[in-house]
Amino acid sequence: MDRRSLLRGLGAVGALASLRPASLLAAPLEKVKALGALRVGLYTDNRPWSWEDGGKPAGIDVDLAHALAEKLGVRADIALFTADEDLSDDLRNVIWRGGLLGFQPCDVMLHVPFDRQLMAREDNVTFLAPYYRESFGAACGEAADCEAMPVRWKGKRIAAELDSIPDFYLLGHAGGALSKDVIHVPTGYEAVMAVGKGEADAAVASTAQIEAALHDAPDAGIARRKGFLPAMLSPGWDIGIAVKENSRNLGFAIEEQFAAMAKDGRMKAIFARYGVEWKPALASQTA
Repeated sequence: MDRRSLLRGLGAVGALASLRPASLLAAPLEKVKALGALRVGLYTDNRPWSWEDGGKPAGIDVDLAHALAEKLGVRADIALFTADEDLSDDLRNVIWRGGLLGFQPCDVMLHVPFDRQLMAREDNVTFLAPYYRESFGAACGEAADCEAMPVRWKGKRIAAELDSIPDFYLLGHAGGALSKDVIHVPTGYEAVMAVGKGEADAAVASTAQIEAALHDAPDAGIARRKGFLPAMLSPGWDIGIAVKENSRNLGFAIEEQFAAMAKDGRMKAIFARYGVEWKPALASQTA
C-alpha cells in the first residue's frame, strides 16, 4: 500500500495500547532537552504544510514545529525529506532507523495519518497527538460549474496530483468518463493554482490545499465547491505525529502542547496564517 492510499480516513481512533516492558518505554525527552534541539521530519513539496521557500522551510507544520520546540525550551531542527512510495519506508527512514543515504533519524515526524490499521502494522513507531481533520474537495474556474456532479465536467480540464486519491477518484468516476480529461501535476496545491492560471478548468485536492491556494491567489477567480464530492474514496482522515517506540514521553509532551495550543487558540492562528481553517481531529475529540 503506498503512502497516499493510507490517507483514506478508515476510522481513526485512539492509539493502540502497548504491552512492551517498561524499560523499552523510557523515552528520550531528556535527551532532546540536553541536546537543545528537537529534530522534526517534514515532507517537502507538501504545501501548505511544509515546503522550501527561498531556501528555508515554510508551512503550517514548520510553524507548529517551532512552537513545540519553544515550549520544550529547545530549538527546532527542521529536516525536509522526499516521500517514498510507501509510508512504512518514510517511518523507517525518518523515525526509527534513518535513510540509506545518510539521513539522520528525527525525534518526531509530523503530518502522519492517525489510522488504526497503520498503528497495528508499525511496531517500531508510536502514533500520538492527532491535530487536524483533513478531507477532499474541488475548486473551479469560470468554465466549470463547481456544484455540478463531477461527470458534468466531462470535456473540461481537471487537475489532480499524480497517483493521489483525487487522481484515482477522477480516473474511476462514472465508469471512467473523466479519465481523458485529467491533467496530472506534482501536488494538490499546484492543481488548484492551475485553475487560477487558466491551465485547468477544475481541480480536486485536499481541503487544506484548496483553502491555501485561495488565500495565496484571492483574485485568480477560483471558486470552491460547497457540497461534498459524491462517491469520494475517503470521508476524511486525522493527522497526527509519529515518534520512535521508546520515545513515548516525548510524544506525550508534544500531545500535551498540541492540546494546549488547541485550547488557547494558537493552533487556529497558525493555520490561519496560511488561509486554512483549523478543524480538530475526530480522535482528539473522543480521546
